[in-house]
Amino acid sequence: MGVLRNCAAALALLALPGLAAAQCGGSFPAFKSGLKSDAVARGIAPATADRFLASVRQDPAVLKADRAQGVFQRPFIDFSRRLISQGRIDAGRAKARQFASVFDRIERSYGLDRNVLLAFWAFETDYGAFQGNFNTANALVTLAHDCRRPDLFRPQVFAAMELFARGAFDPARTTGAWAGEIGMVQMLPADILENGVDGDGDGAVRLKSSAPDALMSGGKMLQHFGWRAGEPWLQEVVVPAQMDWSVSGLSTVKSSADWQKLGVQARQGSLANLPASLILPQGHKGPAFLAYPNFNVYFEWNQSFTYVLTVAYFATRLGGAPVYDAGNPDQGLGPDQMKRLQQKLQARGYDVGKIDGILGSGTRAAVQAEQKRLGLPADAWPTPGLLGRL
Repeated sequence: MGVLRNCAAALALLALPGLAAAQCGGSFPAFKSGLKSDAVARGIAPATADRFLASVRQDPAVLKADRAQGVFQRPFIDFSRRLISQGRIDAGRAKARQFASVFDRIERSYGLDRNVLLAFWAFETDYGAFQGNFNTANALVTLAHDCRRPDLFRPQVFAAMELFARGAFDPARTTGAWAGEIGMVQMLPADILENGVDGDGDGAVRLKSSAPDALMSGGKMLQHFGWRAGEPWLQEVVVPAQMDWSVSGLSTVKSSADWQKLGVQARQGSLANLPASLILPQGHKGPAFLAYPNFNVYFEWNQSFTYVLTVAYFATRLGGAPVYDAGNPDQGLGPDQMKRLQQKLQARGYDVGKIDGILGSGTRAAVQAEQKRLGLPADAWPTPGLLGRL
């Protein structure tokens, strides 16, 4: 999918003593020379760094892909319907049967429900069918040189060098997604270093060609990110016609008993006895979910709210949950309208991040605050009416 990752392992590599903050920009050859100097300071042999960087080229296609993530501008209902099909569900269940013994090991070792990993496998590479053909070394160095997110990608270059030193990465031939992820479940080099598992017992971690390796590694990574064994992650709920909608959103956490007192009920079964947040991705008239603590782990894999909610929901569908009740949401905003809204919110002092037309967490929080100020249902769903009021 092209990720917006929050890779703790990668960021930790920045904190080495005596090293300056990540640099970016300037001439590409000079930037590569700076990478070599930092790599050597991190303990990578000079000859290893030279061999790794020798074939690296700047890739304009990577930058184009990084700036063309328009799919994340789509609202949840549209986005989820585009990604979820009966064919994808059937394929996931077939994969669950094919690799049942591997998923059994994952559940025993890492406490991870197989449907969670199947959902990532489906969305990241369509169960391994489309893993990306970008040269990974080129992608990582290009994005490290670019000044949008060097703090994420510069450490990944050094992690790839370490994999290269171990014989597990070929800078000339290793390919993957435009943002440097490798293999069937799309893992960044630092995550591979920390969580790579030889799942098929052949003595190597091959995330591109071995489903057991990729799945075991993904399971270990999610456990590392804080997955809580045996607990749910997302549950569709029914909300009352009237309630204080300002309590919705990930920033508010209540017990299941407190949600029930407010009139929130499980659409199927009963609510889990866990703290949870009420998610209304398209306002109080649209779908409604309770997000349990494991839901937050998804953001360690991808930071797009719509992507995270969709993959989490798809995991529940693979486990037998029904199609969500779409309700009848109020009309939302198109990309240009969303950008205008973000500009207006920014002018009012809110931190909405980049003006990109994407309804992310910063924009949602600002929308909710303004809805509350204006006496509107504070469900964080921006409408043309709110845009007009601002």
